[in-house]
Amino acid sequence: MQRSRHPLFNTVLAAFVGLLVFGPGCASAQSVGTPIPVPSAPNEIRLYPGVAPGSEAATHTEQWNQTADNRRARNVVVPTLIPVLPAAGKANGTAVIVAPGGAFRILSMDNEGYLVANWLAQRGVSAFVLKYRLAETPAKEEDFIRARQQGAASGQRIGTFPLAVDDGRRAVQLVRENAARWNLRPGRIGMIGFSAGAMTTLEVATGPTATRPDFAAMIYGPMSAREVSADAPPVFMALAADDPLFGNGDFGLVNSWKKAGRPVELHFYERGGHGFGMKKQGLSSDVWPEQFWAWMRMRGVVE
Repeated sequence: MQRSRHPLFNTVLAAFVGLLVFGPGCASAQSVGTPIPVPSAPNEIRLYPGVAPGSEAATHTEQWNQTADNRRARNVVVPTLIPVLPAAGKANGTAVIVAPGGAFRILSMDNEGYLVANWLAQRGVSAFVLKYRLAETPAKEEDFIRARQQGAASGQRIGTFPLAVDDGRRAVQLVRENAARWNLRPGRIGMIGFSAGAMTTLEVATGPTATRPDFAAMIYGPMSAREVSADAPPVFMALAADDPLFGNGDFGLVNSWKKAGRPVELHFYERGGHGFGMKKQGLSSDVWPEQFWAWMRMRGVVE
């Protein structure tokens, strides 16, 4: 599989992968889970006709797993968008692509995918869960866990970031191309990502203009400074101070957006850990969805 050389990508160490399986705040923690059949999604949309570019030599197949409160996808090789649409007559013309996290080894499909999409759809937003490509992992769950342990011990870095970014850019393009189909309004196609999904969203938001979202949100993603253009989309960021991955750095990314003269909003919570997603923990970080909604209203992308 393809490996990334991107400088941001290389800042995410094996601790990310170890936390993925064992960390107390991560979306996939608490249980190794039970294998389940790949759920049927009749309205699922393939991002590419035929084999996705870059995956021509892939031989692995998609797997899903059920934990106590979440479903995880692994070994995704056919990237798709799964529409989660508002009830008839409720759509407000805004779309948000939802990119779950999981260290590019899994996708946290409920906590950072469907639950987010359903929350948005209930408020009139046409949501699209992005099932993007991941690094190949061992088919057997016990072998997967063992590989993660070995990776954490060795300092191994995570991979396949470029394929995820390709899928994120294609998702924005596909939603724009089909705006009339979903009655979307110009300038109101956004993207939100969590952890590895936030990394993907960041690359899409700072990439080629034609495939950038109109607004973006990065939930517990990296905060390192980077080059931001003068036409970058407005961005919303949320992070907990006790996040073991990204909570101890500076806010260089916020300053990068400010330096470019672009709108940015940061919510830095005292507690929440990494991977809180849509979980309710009795903490102030529980209210990030309402604050994201208030930000979207302020920006005029929802009424």
